[in-house]
Amino acid sequence: MSWGIELWDQFDNLEKHTQWGIDILEKYIKFVKERTEIELSYAKQLRNLSKKYQPKKNSKEEEEYRYTACQAFLATLNEMNDYAGQHELISENMTSQIIVELVRYVQELKQERKSHFHDGRKAQQHIEMCWKQLESSKRRFERDCKEADRAQQYFEKMDADINVTKADVEKARQQAQTRHQMAEDSKTDYSSILQKFNHEQHEYYHTHVPNIFQKIQEMEERRIVRMGESVKTYAELDRQVIPIIGKCLDEIVKAAESIDPKNDSQLVVEAYKSGFEPPGDIEFEDYTQPMKRTVSDNSLSNSRGEGKSELKFGGKSKGKLWPFIKKNKPPPPPPASASPSAVPNGPQSPKQQKEPLSHRFNEFMTSKPKIHCFRSLKRGLSLKLGATPEDFSNLPPEQRRKKLQQKVDELNKEIQKEMDQRDAITKMKDVYLKNPQMGDPTSLDHKLAEVSQNIDKLRLETQKFEAWLAEVEGRLPARSDQARRQSGMYEAQNAPSVNNCAQDRESPDGSYTEEQSQESEVKVLATDFDDEFDDEEPLPAIGTCKALYTFEGQNEGTISVVEGETLYVIEEDKGDGWTRIRRNEDEEGYVPTSYVEVYLDKNAKGAKTYI
Repeated sequence: MSWGIELWDQFDNLEKHTQWGIDILEKYIKFVKERTEIELSYAKQLRNLSKKYQPKKNSKEEEEYRYTACQAFLATLNEMNDYAGQHELISENMTSQIIVELVRYVQELKQERKSHFHDGRKAQQHIEMCWKQLESSKRRFERDCKEADRAQQYFEKMDADINVTKADVEKARQQAQTRHQMAEDSKTDYSSILQKFNHEQHEYYHTHVPNIFQKIQEMEERRIVRMGESVKTYAELDRQVIPIIGKCLDEIVKAAESIDPKNDSQLVVEAYKSGFEPPGDIEFEDYTQPMKRTVSDNSLSNSRGEGKSELKFGGKSKGKLWPFIKKNKPPPPPPASASPSAVPNGPQSPKQQKEPLSHRFNEFMTSKPKIHCFRSLKRGLSLKLGATPEDFSNLPPEQRRKKLQQKVDELNKEIQKEMDQRDAITKMKDVYLKNPQMGDPTSLDHKLAEVSQNIDKLRLETQKFEAWLAEVEGRLPARSDQARRQSGMYEAQNAPSVNNCAQDRESPDGSYTEEQSQESEVKVLATDFDDEFDDEEPLPAIGTCKALYTFEGQNEGTISVVEGETLYVIEEDKGDGWTRIRRNEDEEGYVPTSYVEVYLDKNAKGAKTYI
């Protein structure tokens, strides 16, 4: 099948068809170009979507992505970026491998088509010119033949006419001969041109046109093949990214399968665990008899059926009991109700003081609590104003420990950074010492001293936070003891209004504080009490301790210790940073837990050190 043979007379239609083929190719190019724009727009929208839901740096959202479910969501966002990248790759490859190539090919195709049809038109013009020559020679031959016939007839007429002179007849004969010769020449010329035209026409229809049309056919077939290859490339470019897109989807599935609800639950515990313990049982209080309520051993009255009690206050009193403080609560700050040198009151008749005490106690119990926790108020105002204590004492113990540990890690990183800088400066100084032409070694002394000073400051800062961290870790109860310890904070919330606020106790270094409730009111109340407390047996020692540092017990309820001194532990730290110790039967009080190394008896798992 050849267009030159089959379509020898369809030059114009072939010209229209080839132009239509180019238009189709250009339409396909436009389609691919719009597809690339869609891919780019889709990729951009995917990236914007992923960016929109990415956690903001240094924000609360970033902390939320510790949970496995949020991490799976974050992995999905990251994979969406890679997914968008594959669509950008599709657009890029289609632009470079299809659009650019086809645009260049279309330009070449137009030039080739123009050349082929130019040759065809040239051949057409040549054959048309030959045809015109043939027609011209044919008309000349026909005219000359007619002129020769007329000349011949005129000669014969003149020759037959007797009235015509011989000269006229001869002239007519010569004219006829001339015309006959001209006709012969025109015939010869016409014959020659006709042969030439036939040859040209044969060449045109059997050589030139088939060759030109064959080239046009080959050109059109190459266009069709090229378009087919482009369509195949279009599909292959999509197919190439399918494995990577599949990997992205597999990673999303993998991230979804990595979601661990138990781990997330544990993270919630770590994030919000306060370190305190649940409150203990609330004791029954019999309001039918105001002064015969059932209270704990550390309550205001401790009746043993003897009908008398002895009021004792002071840091050194034997077997003392703090007013309004229960044994299962953290030890209070040094009692401010009386001085250590206060002399116990002598026995007095319970009947004389019971009624006034009852009235005062009832008035105190039924009065509407006021704002007693000034430190809590101050701390709350500080938090509202955005001021966080340096030691994070506003946080629960467990959260405070995490914050302190994070701060210590940050300081250690800064120290390591400064040490690396110091090492680099030292090496540079050594190079300057060996090669003075490279620089002055003394010019680095100031920088080296500054870095060393920064390291010392950071180390001091680290030691301060490590001390606070050690104190918090020492104050947090062991897991085996948590079941039997009770939190003073929750106890204070459930107790009568006299214990409305958690009691305030601050270690000498100010590392941890709890709020003291109604300290001034306890003072007033204690001085007005005429009732007496019964003598109690000394609390049994539960272990020993060794003083790590010297502590001057200047506040009431505290006891002074000397570094290296060994004493008895009668009440361990309940989570507030204070341990109750005894030197002898008449000398006991509280010291900061971080100042002593505690060795518990067999009830404890081992020695605990608070540094």
